[in-house]
Amino acid sequence: TWKWVAGPMFLYLCERLVRLWRSQQKVVITKVVIHPFKTIEVQMMKKGFKMEVGQYIFVKCPAVSKLEWHPFTLTSAPEEDYFSIHVRIVGDWTEGLFNACGCDKQEFQEAWKLPKIAVDGPFGTASEDVFSYETVMLVGAGIGVTPFASVLKSVWYKYCHDATNLKLKKIYFYWLCRDTHAFEWFADLLQSLEAQMQERNNAEFLSYNIYLTGWDESQATHFVMHHEEEKDVITGLKQKTLYGRPNWENEFKTIAGQHPGSRIGVFLCGPEGLADTLNKQSISNSEADPRGVHFIFNKENF
Repeated sequence: TWKWVAGPMFLYLCERLVRLWRSQQKVVITKVVIHPFKTIEVQMMKKGFKMEVGQYIFVKCPAVSKLEWHPFTLTSAPEEDYFSIHVRIVGDWTEGLFNACGCDKQEFQEAWKLPKIAVDGPFGTASEDVFSYETVMLVGAGIGVTPFASVLKSVWYKYCHDATNLKLKKIYFYWLCRDTHAFEWFADLLQSLEAQMQERNNAEFLSYNIYLTGWDESQATHFVMHHEEEKDVITGLKQKTLYGRPNWENEFKTIAGQHPGSRIGVFLCGPEGLADTLNKQSISNSEADPRGVHFIFNKENF
C-alpha cells in the first residue's frame, strides 16, 4: 500500500510547497477603486505574474485574518499591466478588507498605508477556451459576471490590435441579476465597449441581453414611464433591460439558426440549477450530423 500512497503524497507535498513559495512573493496594491453598492476593485502587481482570461486567485490579507484564503475571479485582461479583482462587501472578511483599505474613510488613502496582500495563483477555468470558438454565448448570473469582465476586456484589446487574426467573430452575452444595484459597476465596462464598437462600425460583434429577475411595484412603474427614452434607465445602455428570465429554448434555436454548421461555445458562471438548464439546451439543440451546429457547454459554479 505504501508504494501506491507514496507517489501521490510526494506530488501533493511538492504542489503545496510550490503554492507556499508562490504565496510568499511580494504583491503591491497599486489602486483601490470604490464602486457603487459596496463593491471595491483592488488592482495589484506581482513580479512574474501571468494570467489568462477568466482565471481566479486565492487572496489572503493578514491584517484581516492570518489564516483565511478566499478565491476571487480576476477581472482584468492579460493585456493590462496589472491584475485586479472585484470584491462585494457581504461578510466579515470582505468588510475587514474594505476597512483595511481605508474605504470607510472620506479622505484619500496613501498607497503605503494600504494593507499587505498575499496571492496564490492564478488557477485555470473553462473560460480560457473562449477564443477557441468563432461564436460564443456568455452567461453570467449576479456576481458570476466577473470572469466575463476579463473576457470582454481581452476581446477588445485583441480586436483593436489585430482584428483579422481574431478567431472569435460573435459574442452573445447574457447577464441575469436579482436587483438593480448589481448592474452599476459592470455597466460602465459595457458602456465603454458599446461606444467603441460603434465608433469602429462593428456594433454587431457584441450582442448583450441584461435580465432583471426581481423588482417591486414602484420600480416597475418607474421603468414603464421611462421605457421610451433612448437609453436604458438602469444601465445607461442603448440595449434596454429585460424583465424576468430568458426563454433559453428560443435563444438557443435563434442562435443555431443564425450560425448553421458552427461549433458554438456556451460559457456559464452561475448556480448549479442554471447549469443544468443550459447543459440540457446545449444537448437538445446540437445536431447529430457532424457538419451541423453543435453547442459545447462549459461551466463554473459558485
